[in-house]
Amino acid sequence: MSRTVVVGLDGSNWRLLEPWLDDGTLPNLAALREESSWAETESCLPPVTFPNWKCYSSGKNPGKFGVYWFERVDLAAGEIEVTNGADFETLELWDYLNDEGHRAGVVNMPTMYPPRDIDGPVVAGGPDAVEGEYRSISGGYATPEGLADDLEERFDYRVHPDPLLSSNEETGAEVDAILDLLEKRFEVATTLLEEEDLEFVHVTLFYLNVLQHFFWNDEPTKRAYEIVDEWVGRIDEMEETNLVIMSDHGCAPTTTEFYVNEWLAENGYQTRSASVDSVLQKVGIDRENALAAAKAVGAVDLLAKVVPERLQQLVPQSAGLKRDRKLEAMDLSETKAVASGQGPIYLNPAFDTEAVREELIADLEAVEDDHGPLFDGVYRAEEVYEGPHLGESDAPAVVVDQRDGVHVNDGVGGGDVLAGPDRWRAENTRNGLFLASGPDFEHRGELEQISITDMAPTLLAAAGCAVPTDMDGDVLPMLAGEAAEDADTRDPLSPAAAATDRDTDGVENRLKQLGYME
Repeated sequence: MSRTVVVGLDGSNWRLLEPWLDDGTLPNLAALREESSWAETESCLPPVTFPNWKCYSSGKNPGKFGVYWFERVDLAAGEIEVTNGADFETLELWDYLNDEGHRAGVVNMPTMYPPRDIDGPVVAGGPDAVEGEYRSISGGYATPEGLADDLEERFDYRVHPDPLLSSNEETGAEVDAILDLLEKRFEVATTLLEEEDLEFVHVTLFYLNVLQHFFWNDEPTKRAYEIVDEWVGRIDEMEETNLVIMSDHGCAPTTTEFYVNEWLAENGYQTRSASVDSVLQKVGIDRENALAAAKAVGAVDLLAKVVPERLQQLVPQSAGLKRDRKLEAMDLSETKAVASGQGPIYLNPAFDTEAVREELIADLEAVEDDHGPLFDGVYRAEEVYEGPHLGESDAPAVVVDQRDGVHVNDGVGGGDVLAGPDRWRAENTRNGLFLASGPDFEHRGELEQISITDMAPTLLAAAGCAVPTDMDGDVLPMLAGEAAEDADTRDPLSPAAAATDRDTDGVENRLKQLGYME
């Protein structure tokens, strides 16, 4: 019986890889694409880690699991909270594999912290598995009990690199630490595949996208993909093993920073009030400067231990206030709209939300820079999402589809509405990649563009499993043998089976360091 390895390349797309496929830099990936089925993919909006890793694994759009970005915004309650794995109300493809008798493992998957029990090992990863302001997590990121200790003893495994890359000027030890982690991800995934007798294993390379954000296609990113290519060659040589390569979204060079909350304030959708951060910003004190200074003298760990969290939170980002601190700079009673980064916008129910929404959409559609309109689309939420969570108070009302190269930054008080690229040389795009090869897949060459939600039903059907009727995606026309026949369907499992305790300590600050919540 065949088994399957899924390699998740965070933020990867054919636009980035094709020059290296053509010039011989990535020979194994080039050869694999020639003898497989592959496609460009379209992510759910917004094209970012949260929610798209869960769109992949659940086969659903965000309206069916209730997470739209790294934060949950409820203006009726006057609250903004960071989201984590416990906030996604959905089952995933490994739950259905388990339910039909297949053992599965998940390594370094964003949206999976805190980890939950399945029939197989789970190792949480991505930006959400953290503790404290500047510290990587030292335990509690894997199940079953004892797995984290075993990984650290055998592989010197770490969830996050040390030192952490937080600037595109850091091309030395920070990059080397990421490259070392990429190797360890592959080592752990392939070892668990063999030793745990797994029939399915997924491994995510989250820090690939961090390199892309800071360096785009320069040498650090190229070195990372050379490691990926070597391991892809090794996995491809395994007997009776399917190899699937996919990404949660794509990337492209950043041309424009759009400070959406600053635009909302300038156009009458927000009313501001003074905060302590505005004083610190005026004298040049911000979190990026503080972290750089601490790195320079080797005092990052000391800073995390000595300075209380509540004081660390008072130091502003260079791009302005983020998360719940955004609301501290606003008079919410006179504020109609508040935005998260990269897409979702929330409306205050104290106003006529339908009238505000229609006006806001028209105003956003008219926003341009030197390259043209900033957005490929400005949508009512129900035009891009559907599901039971869409009508809840913490669901967005408007979602923008940022043009390739535009970074929608949600900082409050960070500067001009429009600016050139800041920390990130590359920003996320909706177009990712998918490739499937092995005994359960036909060689069909390039397929038409697929949705990220097509991956879970396709992988289930390839394993001979029925597809839950609440999945949005379709089974792709690329399966071999009996699996090529119409896939069976089944009733969904209860989401309670995936429940975990909610714990967001430190998540916000890890996101800030990486630039996701700048």
